[in-house]
Amino acid sequence: MALGENTVSDHKYCGQDDSDPWNPKQYLRFSDHRLRPAIELLEHVPLESPKLIFDLGCGTGNVTRIVAERWHSARVYGVDNSKDMLQKARNEAAEIQWIEADIENWTPDEAPDLIFSNAALHWVERHQDLFPRLAGLVNRGGCLAVQMPLSWDATSHRLMRETLADGGAAGRPLGTAVLRAAVARRWVEDAEFYYDLLAGDARSVDIWETEYLQVLEGTDPILEWVKGTGLRPILNGLEDDERDIFMTEYRGRLRDAYPIKPNGYTLYPFRRLFIVARVLSDTRDSR
Repeated sequence: MALGENTVSDHKYCGQDDSDPWNPKQYLRFSDHRLRPAIELLEHVPLESPKLIFDLGCGTGNVTRIVAERWHSARVYGVDNSKDMLQKARNEAAEIQWIEADIENWTPDEAPDLIFSNAALHWVERHQDLFPRLAGLVNRGGCLAVQMPLSWDATSHRLMRETLADGGAAGRPLGTAVLRAAVARRWVEDAEFYYDLLAGDARSVDIWETEYLQVLEGTDPILEWVKGTGLRPILNGLEDDERDIFMTEYRGRLRDAYPIKPNGYTLYPFRRLFIVARVLSDTRDSR
């Protein structure tokens, strides 16, 4: 399971101190495009004082620390499968417990009040099993709160697939058939799919989509964005010579699809799916 987007730079709590209530607007004053969805998800968690929280796919823990800042009295754990990311997280916040584990096999020793996951679960397969299992781990009245990118239909990601399919010499495909099939797979389903998975065991399912019109700056900003997330499986799966061919062709296609505005900025529409499921009962006893 890759780490998703929870590896962006930390914003050091944006000047909040322990006497201040949690204020999402204060965090957003200093946020970037990757942090904003995590704050939006946190705003919709309807829990006043959860005692035990797990952040799945925590990366270096910048979002985990904001979760801990919101609920000062909670025990907060960050879960990730990267030793390097977790070591960075420990260096920043030793008071939070950091656990090395794969999300698909992870089970807590104690039922949490909140399982939170920002931009990570789209890397885990078999959502038809994963989401009911995670909801079933939560205490009665607790929440499963998840944000995932809806990037499969984005022009940037369509161009990834097309460049693999015909971006080689004379329009030949790049990479292996296995790699092209993996990239073609839709990692996140439609909202109704998740509603149907969770509604039976939930008191409520708050589910919505947001499209952010991201204003990016710099040279090839869309390429730089996807290099940290969706492009990683391709870059890891290609040999060096094919990787260079792919990047040259893909960069050109992105420039055509996302032209730089006269003011020097590039607009990048990006959709995300949000799910907050409030658990109706202790479903762990019935599974």
